[in-house]
Amino acid sequence: MDSLVSRLKRYGYIRSAAVEKAMLKVDRALFVPEGAKTYAYNDHPLEIGYGQTISAPHMVAIMLELLEIGEKDRVLEIGTGSGYNAALMATMAKEVYTVESIPELAEIAKKNLSDFKNVNVIVGDGSLGYEEKAPYDTICVTCAAPALPETLKTQVKEGGRIVIPVGSLYIQTLYRFIKRKSSFEKSAHGEVVFVPMRGKYGF
Repeated sequence: MDSLVSRLKRYGYIRSAAVEKAMLKVDRALFVPEGAKTYAYNDHPLEIGYGQTISAPHMVAIMLELLEIGEKDRVLEIGTGSGYNAALMATMAKEVYTVESIPELAEIAKKNLSDFKNVNVIVGDGSLGYEEKAPYDTICVTCAAPALPETLKTQVKEGGRIVIPVGSLYIQTLYRFIKRKSSFEKSAHGEVVFVPMRGKYGF
């Protein structure tokens, strides 16, 4: 794991001490299926069942850097998967709410995240966000959307960040949106391929 983090830092994916500390603290091997543990420290996505994947570590690092999570932040994640990204964010933030649409995966994530007392796993339509605990300082979307859902726009604080892959079913652009008083500041951060968002505002 240390060598993986060192490589990510050397190639410029990890830029901050906070992201480096999180990725050194959370063992990716604990969040991949038994048969894939040999490949846990390789820098590529891995299948976790139910048609879903755990993102490549470099992509996780890119998104965490863009989110700029602070230790007092309340974070919303859309797409829990096996819980790896939520665990990383939990080491950086005050509290994390993560929404998973597949009940079986949510149960796996709950077990994987049992040691992280500031993470809450919710089963539901992630495209609707999680209004109950809004507003959030940061929103991380780990599935591809056809557009930034209006629901997420209303659930982020002014000055807050949303990182989300937007595009078609087959290829997307990773965007960061920063909420300003009357608009969203938008920046693009490369082409990506994520599994599709499910639900009302998904595919």
